[in-house]
Amino acid sequence: MSKNYELLQRADFGLGVAPAFATGTSTAAAESVTPAIAGTAEVLSTLVPEVREEALKLVQRLFLIPQQQPSPRAVVFAGLDANIGCNWLCAVIAKLLAKSVPGSVCLVEGNFRKPSLSDTLGLNPDRGLVDSLRQVGSIRDFARQLGSDNLWLLAAGAPAEDPTILLNSDRMKERLSELREEFDYVVMNGPPLNAFADGMVLGRLVDGVVLVLEANSTRREAALRVTESLKAMNIPVLGAVLNNRTFPIPTALYKRL
Repeated sequence: MSKNYELLQRADFGLGVAPAFATGTSTAAAESVTPAIAGTAEVLSTLVPEVREEALKLVQRLFLIPQQQPSPRAVVFAGLDANIGCNWLCAVIAKLLAKSVPGSVCLVEGNFRKPSLSDTLGLNPDRGLVDSLRQVGSIRDFARQLGSDNLWLLAAGAPAEDPTILLNSDRMKERLSELREEFDYVVMNGPPLNAFADGMVLGRLVDGVVLVLEANSTRREAALRVTESLKAMNIPVLGAVLNNRTFPIPTALYKRL
């Protein structure tokens, strides 16, 4: 992609560069190469400067200086397909958000079918959101702090036999309301939107959805189809992230063009 073409995309689509999501909606985009970080607890230490910069921009545009008012406090990040780095992105965004605000941030596993946040962070929690739907107690009793005082993880915990029924339950609505009361921000890892209805269910319980697209893989038609489905259900689409985007020329030279 040439520099002029990228600038044209920015002008046409507002906040970011996501050609596969060119629908006219405001788009918050992070362009990055996803590193392999499973098994390590320190996500941010693996980021190259360019990726960290783009992730910070996404945090600012989405939570700190958003185009819509009031600003979103509970957001689901969901890929169209599996294995496109959505769990990694959620961990990075939650950590950077916690470093940028004085309030508390809870990183939540919403993908009951194939939970991956714990592996991404190198943790093995014995309980989480699924357990909270079946047991009594404060939602904080099922979460754990991650390093800083204001960052928490609510993992999936026990296996979910029927994820869709659990997500559609009144208990899930109660727990999401409790999360909003207990934490200032909720960043949720969602299941792939093309594969299951779970992501749509979660979208109705939060302030909006951020689509995670795979560069050179996600088809424009698929992104448009999912976007229209979300809109038909009155679920706000807050933006799209173009993941694994690469530059055809070195980044240092690219920035000077």
